[in-house]
Amino acid sequence: MSIKQSIVPDNYNAAPGFYSPAIKVDLGNAEMIFVTGQQINTNENGEVATTDIAEQTEYVFEQLQKTLHAAGSSLDDVVKAQIFLTDINDFPVVSEIRKKYFAKSKPASTLVEVNAMVHKGAKIEIEVIAVREK
Repeated sequence: MSIKQSIVPDNYNAAPGFYSPAIKVDLGNAEMIFVTGQQINTNENGEVATTDIAEQTEYVFEQLQKTLHAAGSSLDDVVKAQIFLTDINDFPVVSEIRKKYFAKSKPASTLVEVNAMVHKGAKIEIEVIAVREK
């Protein structure tokens, strides 16, 4: 039996690629879940559904929640978060939404400004690591 398991939530709608939406690692009495960075989705024309940073942030957190749930975990188990913004001036908006979703976990975090995202028009990407007892 492998100590690694690929996690793919139901109706996962990401572009096909050579990656897993999440990887669950068996640590014996606990499991670690590494969730791939999440961004707002695009339509068939490659356009994002919204350019509003609050809406994009809410969407990303909902995708993270959905992926963690598929792994038997939740945002309450997150121990590390990495947040990437295309405009650091969006930090106050993102921070308020982040507080709501990480109210219980208060993970160690990194937030950096980047030049661009894979999806044109995406303004935020978040990846997380969660740990949960079995």
